[in-house]
Amino acid sequence: MNYVVSGQGAPVVLLHGLFGNLDNLKSLGNELEQKHQVIRIDLPNHGQSLHINDLTFEVIIEQLIKVLDKCIIERAHIVGHSMGGKVALAFSLKHPEKCLSVVAADIAPAKYTRRHDTVFHALQSLPLEGNSDRRAALQHLIDSNIDNATSQFLLKNLQRTETGFSWKMNLDGLYNSYNNLIDWPYSQLQYRGPCLFLRGGDSDYVTSEHRNIIISQFPNASAKTIQGTGHWLHAQKPTVFNRIVKEFIEQSVSSDS
Repeated sequence: MNYVVSGQGAPVVLLHGLFGNLDNLKSLGNELEQKHQVIRIDLPNHGQSLHINDLTFEVIIEQLIKVLDKCIIERAHIVGHSMGGKVALAFSLKHPEKCLSVVAADIAPAKYTRRHDTVFHALQSLPLEGNSDRRAALQHLIDSNIDNATSQFLLKNLQRTETGFSWKMNLDGLYNSYNNLIDWPYSQLQYRGPCLFLRGGDSDYVTSEHRNIIISQFPNASAKTIQGTGHWLHAQKPTVFNRIVKEFIEQSVSSDS
C-alpha cells in the first residue's frame, strides 16, 4: 500500500473511507505529528495503492501488517473513518497485540445495507474517454442525485489522460468488492483495549441499535458525538474532531506507559 510517514513518537495509523485517499485525514495527521509518528495510508483500490478486484478485510489487514513491518512498528494507534474505521476495528479484533488503541469515526462493527449504489452508478456512467471538462463531470454527478460536496470529493479521484479522464481508484474493483466491505465477519471476536467511537450528530451510521454490538465486542469502548456534523464529521468540524482524537490518543499513551 502507498503511505506517507511524518513526525516522531508513538505511531498512529490513519485510514480513510470509501472513495477517499491518504489526504482525507491530513489535517488530523498535521496535529498528531507534533508528538507522534503518523502513517497515512492509501487503502487498496484507492489513491496510489495496489488494485485488487476481490478486496476483503482480511486482505487489507494483511497489507496493513506489511506496512507496519516495513516501518518497524510493533504496536500502533489505529484511527479510521467510515470504511477505514471498519478496517481499524477489524484489525484490533484480529491483532489486538499490535494495537495501542482504536478510533472508529462514524462507523459501527456491523453489517450495513447497500448505501452507495447511486454513487457507483453515477461514477460508472460518467463518460471518461474524450472528456476533459471537469465542470461537465461535476454536473453529471449532480444530475445523478449526488450532492455538490460529495461530488467534489468524488472527483478528486479523477485524473487527466492523453485522451480524456481516468480514475485513480479501482472503481470496478470497489464495486465488485462492495458486499465484502459492508459485511462484518468478526462478530465473535473481542478487543479489550481502549477504543473510541466518534459519531456525527446528524449521521445515521452509528445508532442506538449498535450499542449492544459495540459493548459486546469492545467492552472498554467510549463514545462521543460531534453535534452539527454528518458522516463527514472530520471535514465539517476538523478542529473539534482533531482535538477529541488527539486527547484520546494522549490519554491512551499515558495509560499504556
